[in-house]
Amino acid sequence: MSDFDTWLAIGLLTLATLITRGSFFLLGHAVKMPAKVQHALRYAPAAALAAIVVPDLVLVNGAVQVSWMNPKLMAGIAATLFFLYKRHMLGTIIVGMAAYSLLRVIL
Repeated sequence: MSDFDTWLAIGLLTLATLITRGSFFLLGHAVKMPAKVQHALRYAPAAALAAIVVPDLVLVNGAVQVSWMNPKLMAGIAATLFFLYKRHMLGTIIVGMAAYSLLRVIL
């Protein structure tokens, strides 16, 4: 790949990024999304977070391990239960890290 090809690819990808991200600012008021789409998009951040976190909790050495011997999964469950009970984000992080540290030593 020549230098020209590299710079052309960088330029075109930059342009594509600007167009896709800028379209919301340029066309935001002109285009109205249906109420069902707006309602569905409310769940997008939670779905993205789950897509990042869940594989880390259940995969051990590339294989799915859903058992009591998985310290990450058990710490994640403990943190989730604490959050559902108290609704305190810092406490959730502390409980999750403490549970993981303790379970990693025990298991």
